[in-house]
Amino acid sequence: MYSVLRKPSLTKSVFLKAIQQDHRSTIYSKPPKEKIGPVQSVFAMCVFAVTLLAPAGWIMHHIPDYRQRSPPQP
Repeated sequence: MYSVLRKPSLTKSVFLKAIQQDHRSTIYSKPPKEKIGPVQSVFAMCVFAVTLLAPAGWIMHHIPDYRQRSPPQP
């Protein structure tokens, strides 16, 4: 009976070890091979800002149009 109860935990631990090994392979402790300059950093931040703020700006710009529409009929 003990071996039956122990088997699922063994499978789980093997599975977790496989995940941990895959995850560790992507972490590097050395300095970066290519340095990222300030222009590239500013460009990346601008892309993130536009990606996050553009949809909200679109919705806020069209709020008067949304208010003039009649509510949908059920």
